[in-house]
Amino acid sequence: MRILFLAAEADPLIKVGGLGDVAGSLPRAIKALSNGSLFSTELDIRLVIPFHPAIDISSYPTMRVGKLSIPNIEGTSHAQVYLIDVNDVPVYLIKSDLFPQGAPIYSINTQLDGKKYAFFSLAALELTRLLNWQPDILHANDWHTSPAVYSLAQKKSGDPFFSGTHSLLAVHNLPYMGRGSEQGLSFFGIPPSHDSQLPDWARYFPLPMGLSTADRIVTVSPTYGQEILTPEFGCGLQDFLNERSGTISGILNGLDTELWDPNTDRWLTKQYSAHNLALRRENKKNLQNKFGLPEDPKIPLLAVVSRMDQQKGIDLAIDGLRMAVDLPWQLVILGTGDPALEAAARALEEDFANRVRAAIRFDTALSHMFYGGADMILMPSRYEPCGLAQMIAMRYGCVPIARATGGLRDTVHEASDEEGSTGFLFEGADAGQFNAALRRALSIYPQAAKWKRIQLAGMSMNFSWQQSALTYANLYQTMME
Repeated sequence: MRILFLAAEADPLIKVGGLGDVAGSLPRAIKALSNGSLFSTELDIRLVIPFHPAIDISSYPTMRVGKLSIPNIEGTSHAQVYLIDVNDVPVYLIKSDLFPQGAPIYSINTQLDGKKYAFFSLAALELTRLLNWQPDILHANDWHTSPAVYSLAQKKSGDPFFSGTHSLLAVHNLPYMGRGSEQGLSFFGIPPSHDSQLPDWARYFPLPMGLSTADRIVTVSPTYGQEILTPEFGCGLQDFLNERSGTISGILNGLDTELWDPNTDRWLTKQYSAHNLALRRENKKNLQNKFGLPEDPKIPLLAVVSRMDQQKGIDLAIDGLRMAVDLPWQLVILGTGDPALEAAARALEEDFANRVRAAIRFDTALSHMFYGGADMILMPSRYEPCGLAQMIAMRYGCVPIARATGGLRDTVHEASDEEGSTGFLFEGADAGQFNAALRRALSIYPQAAKWKRIQLAGMSMNFSWQQSALTYANLYQTMME
């Protein structure tokens, strides 16, 4: 089975967010299925991403594959293609002047992004022809590669090369539809959709265009797959998506369990596992010392590791914490993004100088320290298609306090008798409800035996990619049949 996997980013070559984690891990997990007994068909999966200028391939043996030429309304756009091997997965890098030196992966100039990702999508399809490698499955991700799905649907009837190719479009974040990229699409001759089930405004945006023509739609958690059918989360596409609900599946993202392993994590002061959890206290002590907080094991240490964004509900956590000043807690914050939320985090630090520290930056090492040393992680997201932080936190014995939405609902469990609980949930996007969940957690924290049971329950969860990869492989098989 030949699978063409398209993404705008992929770890470890280039990563901005969760999509980079997925594109870096999922193809490898899918390919690994061929080496075991879980899936009988050989899976030939190939990853294609843009050759962003920030990508450094100096440590990889590199082969130049050839040239691609894509027609546009003014003539022709050209690309060079290079092949490297990353973790046993063939990775094709498409290099073009449309991805100039110094350009960000995602620009605030949506016209520019529309042009470059429309080109990339068309070039990725043509690459398969250059290789004489007919894909059985096109697996595209988010709006940046949706033009490939849309263009494939247009090619299939008149192009024998693609007549047997089926398409899957994975939605990692529905609100990001590629709005503003219309000129880029038209520059490469990609017409708007004529699907009457789409709202008029959506016929010009890459993601809805791809959703209207994909054979299957996948969301990155089962609950998010249901949520996008509702007005609250459907972003104006809920009626259209309900019409297509029979083609929608929710498959939970996995976690790179080699990268995120407290037993081998080089960033931790003391490595540990579920069998020697007491060693974890050294990491908390180090974190408190690093940030100048009182080194008191009895005071619960809370953490935020997040992009500063309205979606993430950071303001709900800040307001909810202000409502809990009567309780003992410390807080460390790591993240950057919305200036207003950054300012709110700094204001909380100023108002509670004896218990709050804010590191307004991106810091990989520090994120590992937070997961390995904090007692609880705060995730009050307004919506969360999947979320990785809660999975990482549970694997590290850091207990989530999260809103019951999307992938958070699918991965964090709270039982009324605490038996089997892995965290604490609240329903509404409301500071008061977050505060109530926080109070439940803080009331149990002093009960050492109960708290350890919650930690161990979270640490025993299996969030590896293997099961999700198998679910994708079975879906590919179903599509072909």
